[in-house]
Amino acid sequence: MSQPIAIINGSALSGSTLQSVASTVGSIFRSAVSMEDSLLDLNLAYDPLRKQTNSTALLAQVLSGSKGASGKRVAIVDVDLFIPILTFVFGEAQLNGTAAVVSTHRLADHYYGLPRNDALTAVRLEKEIVHELGHTFGLYHCRYFECVMRSSASVEEIDLKSVRLCPTCSMHFL
Repeated sequence: MSQPIAIINGSALSGSTLQSVASTVGSIFRSAVSMEDSLLDLNLAYDPLRKQTNSTALLAQVLSGSKGASGKRVAIVDVDLFIPILTFVFGEAQLNGTAAVVSTHRLADHYYGLPRNDALTAVRLEKEIVHELGHTFGLYHCRYFECVMRSSASVEEIDLKSVRLCPTCSMHFL
């Protein structure tokens, strides 16, 4: 199931961090990964009452920007994301679709008042991108404790997961 994956960078991450993330994502999905600059308009998705950005609205922008493109597309942003029924989300994806969005905002230790740890943020980002792309490939949340497809409500739960799919979820790609 080797579909090309485009990472759309709408964040302040460095090129070396993005290349490392792209390498991990490519190896897990056995896909070519390309990088694109973001054309997302974050203001269109911003909710001033919540002081957050609606991830579904950003997802729609990713989809509208992919006309004619093949493969999967995941946007990385630095803003605080939400969907109306949850306080926040780390990301959102289109199940069995082509698009996903992930935010670094709540993945970074400094959000929680801890010292900045860019390496840990990058590992968390890799896990969240793989998780959301898993949804685009049709995977649901998994019950296996270390599977990257297990749902996470906190960064501590993300830290406990592997960046890899469990054997059951991996079967989806055989």
